[in-house]
Amino acid sequence: MSLHVDLDSAGVLRLVLDRPDKRNALDDDTVSALIEAVDSAGRDEAVRVILLTGAGDHFCGGFDIVSRNDSVSRNPTGGSGQKPRAGSIQRRLPSQAHRLIPLLLTVQTPVVCAARGWAAGIGLHLLLAADVAVVSDDARLWEPFSERGFTPDSGGTWLLPRRIGEVRAREMLLLGRAVSGTEAADWRLVHQSVPDDQLEAAAESVVLELANGPTVALGLTKWLMHAGVSATVEEHLRNEAFALELSSRTEDFREGLAAFKDKRKPDFKGR
Repeated sequence: MSLHVDLDSAGVLRLVLDRPDKRNALDDDTVSALIEAVDSAGRDEAVRVILLTGAGDHFCGGFDIVSRNDSVSRNPTGGSGQKPRAGSIQRRLPSQAHRLIPLLLTVQTPVVCAARGWAAGIGLHLLLAADVAVVSDDARLWEPFSERGFTPDSGGTWLLPRRIGEVRAREMLLLGRAVSGTEAADWRLVHQSVPDDQLEAAAESVVLELANGPTVALGLTKWLMHAGVSATVEEHLRNEAFALELSSRTEDFREGLAAFKDKRKPDFKGR
């Protein structure tokens, strides 16, 4: 299986891309597995945080378009030359990559991404869609589309300008500049850049902090931030009132108040 899924006792759902011989390039099956895992996590009360990583020396080199093209051009007798019908990309994307990215952005479970090596194309967009991204100093973050002669998908032209501004987004999308992990942290493209041998520890620190947090309140806060991108101030204030109503009814809210009164650290249970 090209995606390993494991839920530990701390409520950390670990999703590991596992095609190291392909730089963990995604295929249709992996995208479908990611969609299922993230969607299920949003409904599973045992999951308190999602950690997305890649096996081997790279996070994700993008989508495996070479294998895809070889696959769709093969006819039943094993020959080649049969092209897919016009519009096949437009029909496929809404249920594949273009379902996965919004799901990562909106699932009411914090998502952490830890990346080393290449994070290219949709690999970079997975990282951008995470709530917290930690990368190695020498990671390479790249939008390969202009060099390959086609246009970005999976939210790249929506995510990048919002993270780093239009000028730097153009530099990556139009000029194809690859950015190091250190540069990405300086640009605020990611949250933290660390030496490669410290990547797992840095990501684990963030993951455990979120796993021990007030899960309902964190999820609603994430929803508010995403919904606020397109909401009017009046709509957003109504959303805040709704979220506050829900979060103030949680066990974690009562624990937070008690901890404040007792001058101790809260022991949140995620409920």
